[in-house]
Amino acid sequence: MELPAIKIPEIALPFDVPVLFHPPVDHFIIVLPIVVLLLEIINLFVKKRAIGVVSFFLILLTVVAAVAAYFTGVTDGKEAWDLLSQAGQAELKAHKLLGTYLMLASGAVLVFKLLSAMIQKGLMKALFMLILILFVIGILKQGKDGGELVYKYGANIERVSDLDSELSDVKEELDELKEEAKKTPAAKAVEAVKTTASEVKEAVVKKVEEVKETTVPSVETATETVEKKVEEVKEAVAESAATVTTPNAEIPAVEVVPTEEAPKPEVATH
Repeated sequence: MELPAIKIPEIALPFDVPVLFHPPVDHFIIVLPIVVLLLEIINLFVKKRAIGVVSFFLILLTVVAAVAAYFTGVTDGKEAWDLLSQAGQAELKAHKLLGTYLMLASGAVLVFKLLSAMIQKGLMKALFMLILILFVIGILKQGKDGGELVYKYGANIERVSDLDSELSDVKEELDELKEEAKKTPAAKAVEAVKTTASEVKEAVVKKVEEVKETTVPSVETATETVEKKVEEVKEAVAESAATVTTPNAEIPAVEVVPTEEAPKPEVATH
């Protein structure tokens, strides 16, 4: 069951609350209500006025300790917030909310203690004891949650802070090295080679597409032309064969023209 959200207006203190002062104050806010509860249980049997006075004084100290725990918790919470995980931040919010209720409840315990001392009736004393028991239960739960914030989520642990700082430094150095690597000639050469390879690949793909588009029609056209020539040659051969094998084909006469004897040359003799 989640408690309804409640917010107390920020109060400007005349002094700065030191960091890591919350754990020492918590010991008082945890122990004092338990001691008060034990005294009140004892006083139910012995009924001593002195025990009632001591109990009232301790409840008054409890209220002071609750206020101190609230303000020191706010300071330590702000210090630890940035280093906590998302789950840790959610746990810290719940811890602060319950702490706010407990601080207000400590005032309610003080008021009912005064009423039970003035009215002197069993019903009022029973109501005071019920509120005191619920307050102690809430304080114990708050202490458990605070321990989880420290040991489970690492709230305000110096080593966690140091590791976070070292991690941030390493990340910054890594980013710087990456930037420097991009500026080196080798990196530029690699980028140039990658760019050139990409351009060559695109050019080859484009050329292949062009060859595919132009080659196929040319082959088809050449095939048709060759087939046409073959048919023409077949027809010509067939016509020639028909002419040679015809039986009534007349052989044209060949006219022989007689030749005159050429005169012999005369040879001079002396």
